[in-house]
Amino acid sequence: MVSDNQDGKATATKQPLEVTKLQELVYELKIEQVMTKKVITVSPDDTLRRLKEQLRINRISGTPVLRGAELVGIISIEDVLKALERGEIDARVGDKMTVDVQTVFADETIMQAVNTFGRHGFGRLPVVTRDGRLVGILTQGDIARGLLRQLEIDYHEEEIHRYRASHIFEDIVSDQTGLILRYNVRAHDFTHCGEAASKLKRALERLGAKPTIVRRIAVASYEAETNLAIHSTHGGQLTAEVQPERIRIIAVDTGPGIADIEKAMQPGFSTAPDWIRELGFGAGMGLNNIRSCADEMHLDSKVNVGTRLQIVIRL
Repeated sequence: MVSDNQDGKATATKQPLEVTKLQELVYELKIEQVMTKKVITVSPDDTLRRLKEQLRINRISGTPVLRGAELVGIISIEDVLKALERGEIDARVGDKMTVDVQTVFADETIMQAVNTFGRHGFGRLPVVTRDGRLVGILTQGDIARGLLRQLEIDYHEEEIHRYRASHIFEDIVSDQTGLILRYNVRAHDFTHCGEAASKLKRALERLGAKPTIVRRIAVASYEAETNLAIHSTHGGQLTAEVQPERIRIIAVDTGPGIADIEKAMQPGFSTAPDWIRELGFGAGMGLNNIRSCADEMHLDSKVNVGTRLQIVIRL
């Protein structure tokens, strides 16, 4: 349940959804960890006849088009079939390829790739480095296989650490025990976006936190960190206050603030500019994902001042 008032505050208290390991990995794994690194490419001067044979031999349904080392297009089996229907089997690849190529960066998360697939409906995405060098190809099948591989790896690691402490503070005796972890988040720094959430997740794992709790915290803190990177003017800070009975995550930023909190809580509503959405961020699901993971969520925002988000997850 969410309630808000005229002071620009929203409070949500409810039974949180269980976050699965698979959902956690979508936020955590990088594209370079699941992409196909061996990329079959063609030249724009190749014929569709030669392309068709390449697709058949390598059992793929599309490929990037390179002129030298430069990515100039992408072409699919659908393009070949359309050309076959018109008797254009000897046409040049360069005349039939898609020139406006949507790419993803190797160091982005799978979540960003999933958003890009969903937004454009492509069957494959070329993967490039930050300087534009082609290093892989990504399909939805690659994502599924990569997630399954990582699930198996993580299962074995959890088996190894099965007998670690199940409660963070069970061996610490004091009248009041707590741990504060702080992470700075820079505005519009999408290269490092997600690092704070990842560091928090690793810290809680090393402290022996319950895996199901860590998953919820990982998703909620990633979404909070992403919002700081997208909407803050001068960056912000993500703080985790760890206590025996609960973990409280606070995300604070200075920036434009939220004019209409009720609207901001609606799934799919986003004020992120188009260039950020093209990077795979700002899909408008962040606050809802946080609310799904939290036992309590409190949102306080003032226009032209900033926003304070508090997430409580009980242990």
